[in-house]
Amino acid sequence: MEIYLMLIIALTGLVVGGLITYLGHRLIAGHRLRAVEEEVRSRLEEANTKYKEVLLEAKEEALRIKGAAEAEYRERRSELQRQERRLAQKEENLERKLERVERREHNVANREKQLEATQAHLEELRRKQHQQLELISGLSSTEAKQLLLRELEGELKDEACRRLREWEAQLKEEAQDRARQTLAAVIQRCATDVVSETTVSVVPLPSDEMKGRLIGREGRNLRALEQATGVDLIIDDTPEAVTLSCFDPVRREIARQALHKLMLDGRIHPARIEEVVEKVKADVEATVRNEGEQAVYKAGLHGLHPELVKLLGRLKYRTSYGQNVLLHSLEVAHLAGMLAAELGSDIEVAKKAGLLHDIGKAVDHEVEGPHAAIGADLVRQWERSPLVVKAIAEHHGEMGSMSVEGFIISTADAISGSRPGARGESLEQYLKRLESLENIANSFKGVDKSFAIQAGREVRILVKPDEIDDVAAMRLARDIVKRIQESLDYPGQIKVTVIRETRAVDYAK
Repeated sequence: MEIYLMLIIALTGLVVGGLITYLGHRLIAGHRLRAVEEEVRSRLEEANTKYKEVLLEAKEEALRIKGAAEAEYRERRSELQRQERRLAQKEENLERKLERVERREHNVANREKQLEATQAHLEELRRKQHQQLELISGLSSTEAKQLLLRELEGELKDEACRRLREWEAQLKEEAQDRARQTLAAVIQRCATDVVSETTVSVVPLPSDEMKGRLIGREGRNLRALEQATGVDLIIDDTPEAVTLSCFDPVRREIARQALHKLMLDGRIHPARIEEVVEKVKADVEATVRNEGEQAVYKAGLHGLHPELVKLLGRLKYRTSYGQNVLLHSLEVAHLAGMLAAELGSDIEVAKKAGLLHDIGKAVDHEVEGPHAAIGADLVRQWERSPLVVKAIAEHHGEMGSMSVEGFIISTADAISGSRPGARGESLEQYLKRLESLENIANSFKGVDKSFAIQAGREVRILVKPDEIDDVAAMRLARDIVKRIQESLDYPGQIKVTVIRETRAVDYAK
């Protein structure tokens, strides 16, 4: 019983606790529901307020946009009205102009008709005048035209011949003056030193004992030196000197420097000779390359092929009539550039051709032919400009024709070679030229004596006064000049002076 009672009490307690719990939850839920309802009502009120504000702002914005649109519409409508008025006014102006144009066209048509009628009347008058002239002269119009043309043709030929003679004389005079001025300006601008150089072929020795050391035992040193340098070493009875013989100036210079170093060193044997020669070859090659580069720099050129620069440097050891060929080439480059500037030709082509015009002399001992053709063939391998090659080939007149650049190089070459002191010549050639000048003068009839003076730059001729009069003396001077030009090759010019003198001699007794 007690167990059942306890169970009943427990169940009753559980039921009562559940009721209490349920009621507590209902009270809490009621409070929460009322709080949520109050929050929802407040938010709805806020939303209604904001909705009214937004609606009011939207209405105000719509009214503003509507007002702006109406104002823009009114403005555009007024603009369109103004444009319509302008277009109407332009249309009226065009109609008025069209009316004026039509009136002008009508007037022009009337004037054309009047001009045609006047022209027809003039043609008729001209025809009647021609008929009257033909009746008066007895010639038809064709015959009169031919007669007039023949007379005019004769007059025009005479006038043309006279004018041509005048123009020819004037052009010759102007060309000579221009040539003199150009050459004088170029020569004055090219102020180079006058130096006469020769290639050293004799090497001095400190004593005659050095000859034996150079020859060596059974000639070993001599053979080793000749084999290493390619130069013939001539050891003769000349005191304290040996002679180097070779067509190649570069090899001759290598042998000269090698001999000098061997004599300073004192150790002369085949192995030492080969060692010294190799060192000297390297030094000379460096000198050759440096001299070529310096010449190109002084000439103001660029872009030359290294082989051309090297060949150009070899000209340092080459001379022509005592004139150093490298210095001569550099001088010709400057002269050619200035001549080209005076004549309006290509300055760079002229300077490049002038610098390279004698480059064939660097190898003319190895290749047969004139140095101008050899140089042109060499330059053609590495130079793009055909004008440079053509000028080099033409500068001695061996091509038969000559371009402007060839003429410039030939002139610059002649200026550089013919100025006083530029080149030397042997005593034999000098005497031969003087003798040739005197023989040419003596070959003419009436010549008494002739004298070549001023190193062959002038010939003075004494004639027999009873055989040569004054007019014949002038003619004789021209004939001698012509014979000299045809027979001799000479630099510069030769002055011919014919002297006719009559002496009256009497004695007072």
